[in-house]
Amino acid sequence: MISYAARKLAYAVPLLWGVVTLIFLLIELSPGTYADKYVDENMPPEVAQMVRAKYQLDAPGWIRYLALMRNLALLDFGISMDQERPVFAVISDALPHTLLLSAVTLLVLYPAGIALGTVQAVRQNGPIDTAGSVVALFLYSMPSFWLAMMLQLLVSYSLGGAIERHLPAWLHWLALPSSDPYDAVGYDAMGPGARLVDRVRHLVLPGVAMGLAGAAGTARYMRSSMLEVIRQDYVRTARAKGLREGAVIVHHALRNALLPILTLFGLSLPFLFSGAVLVETIFAWPGMGRLIVTAILTQDTPLIVACFFVSTLLVVLGSLVADLAYAWADPRIRLA
Repeated sequence: MISYAARKLAYAVPLLWGVVTLIFLLIELSPGTYADKYVDENMPPEVAQMVRAKYQLDAPGWIRYLALMRNLALLDFGISMDQERPVFAVISDALPHTLLLSAVTLLVLYPAGIALGTVQAVRQNGPIDTAGSVVALFLYSMPSFWLAMMLQLLVSYSLGGAIERHLPAWLHWLALPSSDPYDAVGYDAMGPGARLVDRVRHLVLPGVAMGLAGAAGTARYMRSSMLEVIRQDYVRTARAKGLREGAVIVHHALRNALLPILTLFGLSLPFLFSGAVLVETIFAWPGMGRLIVTAILTQDTPLIVACFFVSTLLVVLGSLVADLAYAWADPRIRLA
């Protein structure tokens, strides 16, 4: 198991190199540079050259690429052109917000999807199965950014306004906020308990917006996997021994039906980061997704490269966790 994990991490080195190289090439091929926001046609050439030299854009592309790879080998992401701060510090501010939102999304995605898929399989072709399939298909086909805006409009604006108008003041915390990770005005004056409640309230809508579509897809996978497992001989044998149906499903069928879901877990991390780009922008969430959008719009090359480097590394680690969990769930699997 340890040797397998070491090999998996070793494979991440060429993957990270390929991603960084591709991102750098795309930036080089895109029109304009960050210095263009300060340089115009009326500026003297020597001043324009000084501006480009300030952001290290006067050297040929291959020289800047070699310098970039050398810095990444030393885990030095450089200085952000736009924020004029170390890129490591910028990412350190944004990454915890995205990890927190991703954790909440996973708490919505997998428990809801596994529970719905299991109930559908147990009640196959019944009203619950049909209704669950319709709901899952509806949610799966719904774009996350559209769901995010509808949650803002219906839950935060309409329902939140009704709560503040018709309920007493001590229940106003039920009105869910539509943006930011915490109350920008009163957060510093809150006690620990109030801060926790405030953070949870701000996490609900973006977490649901990112998690519902994934939960619907997970439910479809879980239903198919469970239907295959409950027809196996060992499940029929467990029933023939007189075990209760709940014990048969939970102790005999569920663990084996989870194997495809564990594989799906590793593939869900790219979805979390790609979905976070839109959802974080809509909810003004200061995480990696919003940071990537800002870096691309400003053509901040060091920040763009570092964001995709960190995102790819997290995806690799998530895939490794999924593979190890797969081996744990099925002892027949041996990772040499």
